[in-house]
Amino acid sequence: MAGPVVVGLDGTGNSVPAVLWGAEEAAARGLPLHLLHSWGSPSADVPPAALEVAGQERRGAELLRGAVDLAFTGHPGIPVTTEQVAERPADALLERSAQATMLILGSRGHGAIAGFLLGSVSLQVLGQAVCPVVTVREDAAFPQREIVVGVRHAGPEDEAVLEFAFTAADAHHTRVRAVRAWGPAATVEPVRAGPGHPPDGTAAGVAEQETLAEALLPWRAKFPAVEVVPHVANGRAAPVLLAACCDAGLLVVGRRNRRSPMLLGPVVHAALHHANCPVVVVPQG
Repeated sequence: MAGPVVVGLDGTGNSVPAVLWGAEEAAARGLPLHLLHSWGSPSADVPPAALEVAGQERRGAELLRGAVDLAFTGHPGIPVTTEQVAERPADALLERSAQATMLILGSRGHGAIAGFLLGSVSLQVLGQAVCPVVTVREDAAFPQREIVVGVRHAGPEDEAVLEFAFTAADAHHTRVRAVRAWGPAATVEPVRAGPGHPPDGTAAGVAEQETLAEALLPWRAKFPAVEVVPHVANGRAAPVLLAACCDAGLLVVGRRNRRSPMLLGPVVHAALHHANCPVVVVPQG
């Protein structure tokens, strides 16, 4: 049985879009929604006083009741469970990522550098979670627009990101735009135009198109109802992805399992801080 959609509540307005998005995702996929609030300190190990614990528990219960009501506004029939814990927020979320289908976190909105702000808890969870992690900006719900997925390796390493993208597209009845960046074009020889070859194509560009088509073949067969748009562009991966997802409903990117889990890589960082839509970071083997 598939695990729940887990939404982390931080007690601020950042949680509202995450709850709405989580309820929509749970309903579309036929999954339970689990609302988790952790009021433990992100860093301090000093246990709180008894009166402080009681106050935190009361506030947590109120927060969770409000979140349940919010989830039911659009999807009254979905199964919802709640939980509040005194663990460090990152520890609580990471522990539950082992059984979840996905974790959903709210973003803090725009910062001074015109990008989305992510706190230390979110960055730690994004770098270490076992399951995919979704960051949702403050005015986002799941729109019925295409899902953009970055295809970096076009091989077994990309299976997880493609599976997430196609499953989401199938659940939300929308299309997948599979994006692969390559370059620079100046180092390769042009080829003649022909069937499947653009008039200004290059040998490397055509090879990249064929590589992407081959990578998408099994997913087209598994999800025949999902429309697929192959998107091959010359350029660095981050700008290509951000340009491709400017009108998207969701951007799906992969995260390598690194020795230092806090290192997400430049493409993932660019997506998280500058994409105009929710971003899913999928751990890859």
